[in-house]
Amino acid sequence: MAFDVIKAVLLFTLALFLAGSPTSSQTIAENQRAHVRNIETDTVALSVNASEPPLQMSLQKVMELFKVPGFSIAVIDDYKIVWAKAYGVTDAGSHNPVTTTTLFQAGSISKPVAATGALWLVEHGKLSLDQNVNEKLKTWKVPENEFTTTQKVTLRRLMSHTGGLTVHGFPGYDVDEPIPTLAQIFNGEKPANTEAIRVIIVPGTAERYSGGGITIEQQLVMDVTGEPFPEFMRKTVFEKIGMKDSSYWQPLPPDWAKHTAAGTHYDGTIVHGRWHIYPEMAAAGLWTTPTDLAKFAIEIALSKHGRANHVLSEAITTQMLTPVMDDAALGFFLETDNPGQFGHNGDDDGFQAMLTMNADTGKGVAIMANSESGITIGNFVANRVAKEYQWNYKPMDPGPFPTLAMIAKLRGAQVALQRFTELKEPGPAGQNVNETTLNELGYFLLSVNQVQDAVAVFQRNVEEYPQSSNVYDSLAEAYMDAGKKELAIANYEKSLQLDPKNQNAVNMLKKLRQ
Repeated sequence: MAFDVIKAVLLFTLALFLAGSPTSSQTIAENQRAHVRNIETDTVALSVNASEPPLQMSLQKVMELFKVPGFSIAVIDDYKIVWAKAYGVTDAGSHNPVTTTTLFQAGSISKPVAATGALWLVEHGKLSLDQNVNEKLKTWKVPENEFTTTQKVTLRRLMSHTGGLTVHGFPGYDVDEPIPTLAQIFNGEKPANTEAIRVIIVPGTAERYSGGGITIEQQLVMDVTGEPFPEFMRKTVFEKIGMKDSSYWQPLPPDWAKHTAAGTHYDGTIVHGRWHIYPEMAAAGLWTTPTDLAKFAIEIALSKHGRANHVLSEAITTQMLTPVMDDAALGFFLETDNPGQFGHNGDDDGFQAMLTMNADTGKGVAIMANSESGITIGNFVANRVAKEYQWNYKPMDPGPFPTLAMIAKLRGAQVALQRFTELKEPGPAGQNVNETTLNELGYFLLSVNQVQDAVAVFQRNVEEYPQSSNVYDSLAEAYMDAGKKELAIANYEKSLQLDPKNQNAVNMLKKLRQ
């Protein structure tokens, strides 16, 4: 009899355990839904002026203000994707919804993903981090010059932007344009649309961001493996991590292309052909989703602690996340004042993306948008996510520009300029506003066809910084867009007077006087 009672008690306890208490999985799910709701409905607190309370703005409202058609996000907590969600449409003006499997161009987030593949080759003895890359390159060699006499370009230096190489980034190629070979890109030969990639600083002596250097890394991987870069990355990285919605193919095959978002300019117009083609795949050619980027970040974070290692060992991952110079590591940038934090941003024509992860806390976020304003609103959302989850994360300061841009869109340029005045004043509201702040705001307004507002902003910049050649150059451009030719000429002349080396003013004056 006693045995039956004990058995019944045990069975009852087991049933409760299997069923779960109402405060376990059900509560966790409800908490996540509450987090998502809070982030969506209270994305930005906009301080229009010092005398009224901040204006609360939803994610949808911010997307509308900045003409962002589509936005996708994946949030990481405790080394797991706790939620992923998509908003908006794939093409501006369409009704085709963005989903969590919609493909976006990742821009420069291509770089750390490519670095992972190259580091796999290092770990398997195919490449060396500190060997002169010319010893392995077959298709093309880095031209030797006075800067490479004592120090050479190495894979470590390519990945960390310390190779002393030119070409910061790539604009991509219109779908109707001829696509150059990598050799033509390296040598700056037509149809390449960038200058030749050359060493102009002694390698290893300075950090100089170079997409050109990462493109050399791409050629190095191809020469060593004998495989197309996208195929190597698929087998070596994507399949091992479970990144099923990622590809470096440029252009994408038709069955992949139908799942893409269309790139969008600041003014809401779609990039011709929906997107540009990037033969510089390792530097800018990755198509992916926030969910796949989150899987990638989790893999790197766990591998650092010896808990994943599907691609890289703990030792090589530790090297990957160790600074080479300043905040530059192997493929990633680190936040030196926030231990464990690594990430990268991305910017292709009509697309922007963000990825940040903390290897020590297991928290992070991946954000992608089919808009040139993607990082602007992405910063707001990432900061809001960090606040909502109470992460030990130092949010990126987007600076005053996004606030002023939103005020200009909501209330007009004059209200934005009044806020600029308040932000210049010392005290709690004071921020680092300067000539560049107003220049950014003016060009943003030009890009969204608010020409008269742009003129007003540039006029204010001239009043604030009358000895700057650049402010007159910018005002002249705005006058030109407004159809005021004589005022444009007068301001280009003033810019040239202050800076006789301003070749843009020379060129524009010649054009205006013809």
